[in-house]
Amino acid sequence: MNNEQLQQLVEQISVNSFNKPFQHDAYFNNRLRTTGGRYSLADHHIEINPKHYEHFGYEELVKIIKHELCHYHLHIEGKGYMHKDREFKNLLKAVGGSRHCQTLPGTRKKSKVIHMYQCTSCDLIYKRKRRIDTKKYVCGKCKGKLKIVKTISG
Repeated sequence: MNNEQLQQLVEQISVNSFNKPFQHDAYFNNRLRTTGGRYSLADHHIEINPKHYEHFGYEELVKIIKHELCHYHLHIEGKGYMHKDREFKNLLKAVGGSRHCQTLPGTRKKSKVIHMYQCTSCDLIYKRKRRIDTKKYVCGKCKGKLKIVKTISG
């Protein structure tokens, strides 16, 4: 699918699902990483992540387009267009759009490194994902000095 076909699809979904025309541009954006699509408040354009279409197919693409069109139409009408707004949630449910897009394989990498610290006074163990400055921070229980015990990576 190319940008012209995407534009036609967005216009078609807008008329069929919302009974309103989509009068701006819709196009694929390869630079989108963590989201299926994006609605621009400034110029009212809709950008779609082509990787979602490649991995999950046409049905997922339609759900993402409906989600972005909810933002579009509510913003144009001056209604609550944000995810937290009741109007957005109701319209999204009514048209059958997806609340969240599926996660692309290989996009979320969890840090498996765990830093273990121990208080030199009360021997309390702290496990942290991020390193902490032992000169700056002290034990929350007794205010004793912390020392790094080990770093586990896996």
